[in-house]
Order: sequence, then C-alpha cells, then structure tokens
Amino acid sequence: MHKDKILKLAKGFRGRSKNCIRVARERVEKSLQYAFRDRRNKKRDMRALWIQQINAGARQYGVKYSSLMSGLSSQNINLNRKMLSELAQSEPYSFKALVDQVIRMRGLQPGQAAAKAAA
Repeated sequence: MHKDKILKLAKGFRGRSKNCIRVARERVEKSLQYAFRDRRNKKRDMRALWIQQINAGARQYGVKYSSLMSGLSSQNINLNRKMLSELAQSEPYSFKALVDQVIRMRGLQPGQAAAKAAA
C-alpha cells in the first residue's frame, strides 16, 4: 500500500500511529488482521446469542433447548436458529405453538411439561 492509503486507514489512531508511516503501517496491518478474525467471530457470537434466546423462550414452557431442537428436526420443521430466536422474542404465541407441537410429540400434555420442569 502507498503512504496515502496507509495514513488514511490509520486515521483516528492514537499517538504516532496516525502520522508516522512506519508505526502506522504496523498498526494498520495488525488492525486488518483483527478485522479479518472478528468477521468470523461475529458469526460465532450471533449464533450463541440466538441459542440463548431460544433456550430462554423454550424453558418458559418447560422444554430444554436440546429437546426442542431435536423435536423440531424429527418433525421435519426446518427453521434456522435466527428465525426461532426472532419468533421467541417477537411472536411468543407462534413460538409456543412450535413448543406445544414438540411436547405433544413427546407424549405429554402442554401444561404437564411446564409443571414437570418446575418440580
């Protein structure tokens, strides 16, 4: 990269990292490495967040995350984790319908699962 491009990328850095070309080049290279790494880590973090939200929504109705996901897959309901977490947050009745379907498949009544979880 040319000097102009490096200093443009280093804009906003502290100390000599923003105006001294040697220091700026090192800092810019390192920042690009961080950006590359964290683009992948962001996907990992989002998936973990979706799983936590689905688990919280499912446990309100007495079902664990793992049993909910295995029940949905055995009934051939193919919703990804992003959409399930959106349902758990913004459409609780639709999410409850999915949970009730899994509960019925397991042979329990919808009210029994929550009572069983509380005990």
